[in-house]
Amino acid sequence: MATNECEITQAVDLCTSTGQLNPAAIGWTRTPQHRCNLRGWGRTKRWEYWCVTTPTHLIAVTVADLDYLGVSNVLFLDYSGREVSRSCLHPGGWGIALPSSLGDGPATARGLIAIDLTTEPDGTRIRFSCKTSAGPMAGDLFVTLPPEHETLAVVVPWSESRFQYTAKHTARPASGIVRVGAQTYDFAGGWGVLDHGRGRWPANIVWNWGAASGSTDGRTVGLQLGGKWTVGTGSTENALCVDGRLSKIGAELDWHYPEYSGPWTIRTPDSDQVQLTFTPFHHRSPLPGTHQCFGHYDGRIRTDDGTDVAVTGLLGWAEQVHMVW
Repeated sequence: MATNECEITQAVDLCTSTGQLNPAAIGWTRTPQHRCNLRGWGRTKRWEYWCVTTPTHLIAVTVADLDYLGVSNVLFLDYSGREVSRSCLHPGGWGIALPSSLGDGPATARGLIAIDLTTEPDGTRIRFSCKTSAGPMAGDLFVTLPPEHETLAVVVPWSESRFQYTAKHTARPASGIVRVGAQTYDFAGGWGVLDHGRGRWPANIVWNWGAASGSTDGRTVGLQLGGKWTVGTGSTENALCVDGRLSKIGAELDWHYPEYSGPWTIRTPDSDQVQLTFTPFHHRSPLPGTHQCFGHYDGRIRTDDGTDVAVTGLLGWAEQVHMVW
């Protein structure tokens, strides 16, 4: 299904004065333009999710307020098989603080995990600490936002009362360290991906999300791939970031994965813009209905200007989530 999406280039409020979706906010941007003036309860969801990857290990950090419940989580994965995680539930969102809009202030969690996500002049600082079964776990990482690096944001409208603003950043250079017990892991030369979300969701929803960042075919490439949850809305969250320049994909992607642990194929149905195979090396199901796989992407992509880029062994993830919330 092709879409006819509007590119927004000026600042706009996400909501009207009554809290409904502002029709002028429906569209996508290359740089953040939306003021997420959500208010009140009513299936309101807010979150920040960061994943920083290297060729041998990764760290994922979540701070979320789901209206009735807050969630904080840190996941460390060594690709040799070591997985260490810590989660904390925050009834009523107690201990969770999130800014209204991207970059408006820090995001923090205080509970079994201490998390601080802070915007600095050149990027985002990620700090956390917690106790785990493997011993204390703590991290201090920095994800750079290079000058003129373009990032996708899009408003997905189910109705005037159900809508989501999502900002997805890929291919942002990262560095820092994470300590797990007595062992220290270096993230120099890593890549950061951000999922920033603000919206009001249906109670029952299914989505696919895939992302990857790194160097391939002499280019710096970020993949942002979505599916299922946007069907019928006229919007997609699909984009390619090549050497900092965004190519928006205005079509739903075909996702095919007979088994979560087997190869996935992700393609644009009526063109050769995205022709990818994702091969997992690690599958996890932390919650019922949640299947997250880490692995590598191979295939080809094509930018807006017609440039073909070979994708070889690009590290990332793909997931299917069925959420009742």
